[in-house]
Amino acid sequence: MNREYDLFECLPDGSTLWRGVAVGAFDAHLQLRELARTTVNELFAIEVLTGEVLARVNTPLITQQRKIKRVFQIAYDEKFLAVRAEQLRAHGYEVRSVIGNKTAKAVLGSGQDYDLFVVGHKAPEETRIEMVGWLKTKYPKVRILALNPPDCECLDGADYNVPQNVPGELLSTVSAALGW
Repeated sequence: MNREYDLFECLPDGSTLWRGVAVGAFDAHLQLRELARTTVNELFAIEVLTGEVLARVNTPLITQQRKIKRVFQIAYDEKFLAVRAEQLRAHGYEVRSVIGNKTAKAVLGSGQDYDLFVVGHKAPEETRIEMVGWLKTKYPKVRILALNPPDCECLDGADYNVPQNVPGELLSTVSAALGW
């Protein structure tokens, strides 16, 4: 299921200008890159139903230097994606979330910086290992936290492994991984 994203431009006076709609994360990133060729103003894509900001381009230097930690979540189930994103946001993290490896690779191709990757538990182990390997190649300095189903204690290549069904374990591990 593709999500709808509204695209906005932040004008110098602080107001926002609606610039269109995109269906799916890949299309949203593509349209943002095209819009970025026409303006130096900040642009962003926001998910229509949840209000989650998918991506920003042309961000001002002040925004880039914020101390807020940025988490990128690759989930394989929308229900768990939403719950984890809400938990992380409630604790002060900026969260970007996608469903599946293909979308993650498309979105991460835009070159944004992240402080931590979270790989969900609802895909086959091979799929998750492939994603971890890709992340390690593209973002060698960024830590990876794997959420694991009961039949998998440790996902090869992940820096941190957490059982997906242990309350509080995700947040404490994220805090430790990010030094908070």
